[in-house]
Amino acid sequence: MDKSELLKQLRIERDAGAEEAGPRNRLWLGAAAILALAAGVVAWLALREPALEVAVAPARAIVAAGSAGASVLDATGYVTARRQATVSAKVTGKVRDVRIEEGQQVREGDILATLDDSEARAEAGLRRAQVAAARAGVVEVETSLANAERDYQRQLGLEARQLTSAAALDAARTQAEALRARLDSQRESVRVAEEALRAAQVQLDNTIVRAPFSGVVTVKAAQPGEMISPISAGGGSIRTGIGTIVDMDSLEIQVDVSEAYINRVQPGQPVEAVLNAYPDWRIPAEVIAIVPTADRSKATVKVRIALGEKDARIVPEMGVRVSFLEELSGAGAAPKAVAERGALVPQAAIRQEGGKDVLYVARDGRAERREVALAGAQGDARRVTDGVSPGEAVIVEAPADLQDGSAVAVRQEAGT
Repeated sequence: MDKSELLKQLRIERDAGAEEAGPRNRLWLGAAAILALAAGVVAWLALREPALEVAVAPARAIVAAGSAGASVLDATGYVTARRQATVSAKVTGKVRDVRIEEGQQVREGDILATLDDSEARAEAGLRRAQVAAARAGVVEVETSLANAERDYQRQLGLEARQLTSAAALDAARTQAEALRARLDSQRESVRVAEEALRAAQVQLDNTIVRAPFSGVVTVKAAQPGEMISPISAGGGSIRTGIGTIVDMDSLEIQVDVSEAYINRVQPGQPVEAVLNAYPDWRIPAEVIAIVPTADRSKATVKVRIALGEKDARIVPEMGVRVSFLEELSGAGAAPKAVAERGALVPQAAIRQEGGKDVLYVARDGRAERREVALAGAQGDARRVTDGVSPGEAVIVEAPADLQDGSAVAVRQEAGT
């Protein structure tokens, strides 16, 4: 056997099954690689540091509105209305109809309620009849006077021709003069009757209760069928008012300031007000006046503050906190917005560590510890002059175990 035949015997023949085994092996190798990668990711997630859930608030730029600066004094007070009235009828009577409800807007002159007017209408009808009778009496006297004057003129003609006596002439003259006097009296009776009619009409109008000014109804005090009187009866069975109306455009703030600090408050001073119901809403305001008397029992002085914004959310008797702001510019300076150095951060973001003021900022999923320099307060926020910039996410009420570099997950945006 030659060498070529031997080589042919040593050659291995590949069948179709062997040719298909290659792709299957490659698929198994790819699946194994994916499983290994997934196992690595699971192991990394299991071993990594758990993130702390935190709430953040953006650091705000310090903007001085006009000449307002840092707070020099904080106080608490209430929203009050300078113009409000408990509306009642001018006369005592039974309520027939009430046309108001709490929260209803009314305009000056709108009818709020009506009283039973049957007696007033009867009185007005009587007075109207008396006016008509008095006017009819005037017509009767005028007719009699005209006849008496004609008779007197005839007597004068007869007396000139000596055809009548002096007694008849005097009688005619006296009759005419008497009727003139009676006519004047009857005309005065007409005037009196007309005045009585006007008085009765006023009493009739008084059974209609109208709004004295435009505003909002805050209290509905009476119901149909109840008795109402402008004077308290003392027994409690008679109402003294239909309801209470408040002029919302006259709302202002009144606060009691300790007399030891009243020297920090001046008329026209800028104020920042925060309603207890809306702690995230800062309302610009201004001191109207310092009431020139002190409360001896509380050692306080009342201060009136004008609200710089009108809003339906502001209602009477709301609790409010105010910050009296320092004046940074001289008197008469034009108001302008000035961005100051530093930022405003919530008071809850500041903490003490090692005798230093610090806060934490959330950045790229990690907490950064910052030492800060604090200035004054502005409402419930602190002025930070160094250590944080406006717009950075400051962690509010940081967890006790929070450290520099800790992984954090932002739970929500907290109000400032």
